[in-house]
Amino acid sequence: MNSYTKFAPLYDKLMSEDVDYNKWADYIEKIFAHFGKKPKLICDLACGTGNITIPLAKRGYDMIGTDKSLQMLSLAREKAEKEGLNIMFLSQSFTQLDLYGGCDAFLCMLDGFNYVLSPSLLFQIAKKIKTCFLEPDGIFIFDLSSRYKLQEYIGNNTFVYDKDNIFYVWENKFHEKYGLSDMYINFFEKSGGKYRRFCERHLQKAYDESEIKKIFLSAGFKTVDSFSPLTFDAPKKTDMRTVYVAK
Repeated sequence: MNSYTKFAPLYDKLMSEDVDYNKWADYIEKIFAHFGKKPKLICDLACGTGNITIPLAKRGYDMIGTDKSLQMLSLAREKAEKEGLNIMFLSQSFTQLDLYGGCDAFLCMLDGFNYVLSPSLLFQIAKKIKTCFLEPDGIFIFDLSSRYKLQEYIGNNTFVYDKDNIFYVWENKFHEKYGLSDMYINFFEKSGGKYRRFCERHLQKAYDESEIKKIFLSAGFKTVDSFSPLTFDAPKKTDMRTVYVAK
């Protein structure tokens, strides 16, 4: 479940159609400046194929990328090597995080924390990072897919994609009682006149803004600010994501 094992080779192709990673890297730097931070060492949690890690490394930051998917990390390493970048990539889940020292900043971008299905587990993760790995004057930037996105936009809908030898059917069910979005995706990739089929199932938790702030404040962070994505405006009800800055 949500392993990105077979999906990894298609991830960059599909995500690049919806996400401008350089804009997100710009925005992260704007957040640093907005809060008067000048981090040197940054840990990018759930870094995937390095689409945030690598642009920031190219801007001069020392980067660590962690992800539980070996397949995603393998692609990230290949991409970093092609750019001549020396980035430490570690195969670690949120709960297995074990770094060699403290970091000036942590990131978890593009809904990584939605995969933490238990608020109590998210609290444990936040507390461990704050207590063990974030430098005293450090900053933690992360975003989550909003409840609006998971409940209303994705909801119980089915999406179909057919382009450039890739076809998929994305079926969704939102379990309102538990605040869980259950996503089941059937992929068909054309190669040599034949289609290769594989499936992915992903569960994501819909967190409310007040719940996230309570979790991170309880974990020891002094302030938690929230923003509409790529801005410093207050979150809107129809935002697909909410960005959080914990200090």
